[in-house]
Amino acid sequence: MQTSPILESALTCPHCGYVSVVTMPTDACVYFQECTRCKAVFSPKPGDCCVFCSYGSVKCPPVQEACACCGNSVSRPAH
Repeated sequence: MQTSPILESALTCPHCGYVSVVTMPTDACVYFQECTRCKAVFSPKPGDCCVFCSYGSVKCPPVQEACACCGNSVSRPAH
């Protein structure tokens, strides 16, 4: 029996430490996020596919499901 991924994550701003609960998209990675408190824009740490994998309480849905994430070079579409 496969469980559904958790879609809400507590995202912590790496600049000011503010925590906001954000609903993660299931069809795209979030590479940039603006803090609602300090307005700083942050991106994933090297090696992570999205801001949720770097700064969230829950990893992104593709990582939760052990699927290739859009941030991995293997799953990125050729342009």
